[in-house]
Amino acid sequence: MHFAPDTEDTLAFVVDLANTVAGATRSGVDELASPALLSALLDAHGYTGRFDRDDAELDDVRRARTQLRHVWTLDRDSAAEEVNTMLRTTRALPQLVRHDAFDWHLHPTDNDAPLADRILSEASLAFVDVIRGDECGRLRACAAPDCAGIFADLSRNGSKRFCSVRCGNRVNMIAFRERAALDDRGDGAGA
Repeated sequence: MHFAPDTEDTLAFVVDLANTVAGATRSGVDELASPALLSALLDAHGYTGRFDRDDAELDDVRRARTQLRHVWTLDRDSAAEEVNTMLRTTRALPQLVRHDAFDWHLHPTDNDAPLADRILSEASLAFVDVIRGDECGRLRACAAPDCAGIFADLSRNGSKRFCSVRCGNRVNMIAFRERAALDDRGDGAGA
């Protein structure tokens, strides 16, 4: 599945932001615990515009993270309703812009809008593309029972089940060990 490059970039950012919650991280702790960690995430994704770098902004972004994780799990019609609400509340007015190393792409709000509003409005535009393309099934939760991670399946056949190779390997190893234990018990009973 291919979306516009800025849609794919925004989906990747939403995944990385959403996966900073404790249940989705390798460390097991919230990886968005300070303004410095938020800045590092924003820098890693080339996020531009206003940054207050304070606790109030961090709290707003955490609330946005929760809202985006919720939208990720909704069916298409419910997601459309939520996206429309986010577009209205953030007063999105999309415009084509080109800056830095980025070619023409959409900015839904002014660069001086609060960070959480910019995150929600940009995510909303990405969700618009997903919803219009009837590809909500590509926004998934990790199939690993002990992981709260989410991911966007942009593979050709749409068959990804895990948020990372690590989760897939762990689940496959557990299944392998369970099968081996059953085989061992079966071999011992037949001897």
